Amino acid sequence: MTGTSNSPKSGGSVQSIERMFEVLELITDAGGDVSLVELTGATELPRPTIHRILRTLIKLGYARQLPSRRYALGPRLIRIGAGANRQFGALARPQLEQLVEDLGESVNMAILDVDLIVYVAHVSSQHSMRMFTEVGRRASLHNTGAGKAILAQLPDDTVRSIIGRTGMAALTEHSITDLDDLLAELERIRARGYAIDEQEQEIGVRCYAMAVPNAPTPTAVSVSGPVSRVDGEFGERAVPFLRRATRSIADESGAGAVADSGAGIR
Repeated sequence: MTGTSNSPKSGGSVQSIERMFEVLELITDAGGDVSLVELTGATELPRPTIHRILRTLIKLGYARQLPSRRYALGPRLIRIGAGANRQFGALARPQLEQLVEDLGESVNMAILDVDLIVYVAHVSSQHSMRMFTEVGRRASLHNTGAGKAILAQLPDDTVRSIIGRTGMAALTEHSITDLDDLLAELERIRARGYAIDEQEQEIGVRCYAMAVPNAPTPTAVSVSGPVSRVDGEFGERAVPFLRRATRSIADESGAGAVADSGAGIR
């Protein structure tokens, strides 16, 4: 007995669902809102197909049309995203707990959330004086270790766009407040493979951070503590452990096998 598949794609995939998620990812990559013209230029999908997908997403609450006639992510994605963040944090927790055991300081994991980072996991150290970060808290990219590690994974044009929207508030006298200085710092981070928060978010606190390679959404792990304990010698010891942890998280999440397709709105 013979029959035909409803999808021209191989491997049992459903083309309409693939296309819907492609559109959602393009809107996300554009910073959360995009025009129909921009979407058409960023994909090989026919314009009528994109329009039908957008109408369906709007009807379901996963997209919305702004007064400017641009398309934005919809509110129903918030619950899905929050659940995914919790699961990602739970998946990484064993590696974060091992980092705390190896290094003795508090550890966080954060992901890019539009123009900020959001902390999705935290494990505290056993020291009486220790750093604590609430899961779900959002923070700036330019003055946090995890934020700078994430920015270093992005093209400079994307960094400029983000900073153009957020500005560069100074939380301490050590915060970077000049875009050119930040871009130079990101080049140093790319060269050495990790970021340092030199009391840029809080006086007396230093942080070492490293990006999770090939993460589906830009992600970083950081270890932080008082400058009296987290010094240069600590950093030399911490970097190999951070590298092992971030690679392990990538493998556990499947991110290690994800190749960058290069698709998106530039």
